[in-house]
Amino acid sequence: MSRRNSLSLILLLLPFLLSGTIRWTMAQGSQPNIRVNVELVQLNVAVMDRKGNYVDGLRPSDFEVTEDGIPQRIANFGEGNEATRTLVDVGPDGRQKPDTRVPDPSSDSSSETPQGLPSMSAAMVGANVFILFDTSNYMYRGFVFAQDAITEFVRSLEGPDRVAFYSYSRDLSRSASLTADRFQVLRGVRTAVAGDDAALYNALLMTVKDAGQYTGRKVVVVFSNGPDNSSMVPPEDVAELAQSEGIPIYMISTRDARLDPVSSAVFRRMSAATGGEAYFAKDWKDQQKAFASIREDLAHLYSISYYPQPNPNRGWRAIAVKVVGERSKSCHIRTRDGYRPLPSQVSERVPGS
Repeated sequence: MSRRNSLSLILLLLPFLLSGTIRWTMAQGSQPNIRVNVELVQLNVAVMDRKGNYVDGLRPSDFEVTEDGIPQRIANFGEGNEATRTLVDVGPDGRQKPDTRVPDPSSDSSSETPQGLPSMSAAMVGANVFILFDTSNYMYRGFVFAQDAITEFVRSLEGPDRVAFYSYSRDLSRSASLTADRFQVLRGVRTAVAGDDAALYNALLMTVKDAGQYTGRKVVVVFSNGPDNSSMVPPEDVAELAQSEGIPIYMISTRDARLDPVSSAVFRRMSAATGGEAYFAKDWKDQQKAFASIREDLAHLYSISYYPQPNPNRGWRAIAVKVVGERSKSCHIRTRDGYRPLPSQVSERVPGS
């Protein structure tokens, strides 16, 4: 079975992947015309110079975004932890685009600008951070050190960020739902216990699905100490779902996991495809440095979103982001490289109706 067919089967058979309902009606003797409605496409963009330093202070006009080579108009823009500005609030068809995901309670869409211009309202400042912690039997060694590194990471996140803490072995445990209450998250970290086989990709799939229900910036941070030996879901399908949902995956693992070439290659591919990073820590100090690097990344990411221009392609769509102007030759960009529109909203038109 091809990877495309595999993902399509999962999307059809696993209801927790679908955020909407598929409606199918057919007039007798006629063929339906299926149309997939694509919502706002969210990009988290890291811009680095040749020395590996973050490039700050860029404006929307400094970026060029294309999808399948089609130029896109930036609808929302923000830098780091600043408020996201709404530049365009209607799609290419001139209609207001609905968003069925759970809104952030900290967002404020009530502000207006003079002369009926588009609202420059403040979306959520900060990010929704979903932490997924390996509590399988691979974690017996160094378990406490990993908990310490996660604890320090949670405490270091700036105020607006909301955090969810999940753990997994064979099953997923949602120890702390998405919250601004750091104490609740830290209690989930400290009460986690190790044991049983590892089903990383099953747990990561459900974590990505949970994160995709929220608007605004969201990332998944995974701490995994070893390979997956129990999942039914292939990692390629998890990565593709994360790409389609616009969720970067940051993978932190240990030197033990790096000894497994298959797992280390998967971790690198998954993080690169989604716009995240992969880290392999030699000891607990390196784990702390990896979490600190992720925190630094979150503070410097540009948030760019757009309503896709008309595109007949219902399959994989390639995204390209460039910095234009004087800085174009000295900048390196990291973000997701594409997505496949999810069939969360499917409508049907019968020819002649």
